[in-house]
Amino acid sequence: MNKNLFNNHRKTERLPIPGRVRKGYRLYCAVVMILTVLITCSTAVYATGGGDPIAVVNNLSDFIFGLIRAIGLIMLGFGIVQLGLSLKSHDASQRANGLLTLAGGIIITFAKEILTLITG
Repeated sequence: MNKNLFNNHRKTERLPIPGRVRKGYRLYCAVVMILTVLITCSTAVYATGGGDPIAVVNNLSDFIFGLIRAIGLIMLGFGIVQLGLSLKSHDASQRANGLLTLAGGIIITFAKEILTLITG
């Protein structure tokens, strides 16, 4: 019986990594590790002078709606780019996706104002 029938592992050799790339990768890994440690070990303390819990809830609400507005603006910009590219390439499905992304970005950007109009 042939011995090579079941032993067909091929040896592969890694390509050599240049010294500058290796140093850059080590620096990148070190920066990522340092930022990870700094972010995970830091604690944020939010204190109010008056002790009013409604003010704390309002501040948190403003912060969350600010994040939602930022996401909406990013979607709005992406929708504009997608719509522009679809007009250039004459692609109807991409144009529909661009319009939907644009409309979604507008709705998400103005979510707080829409909610205040609905609730009064």
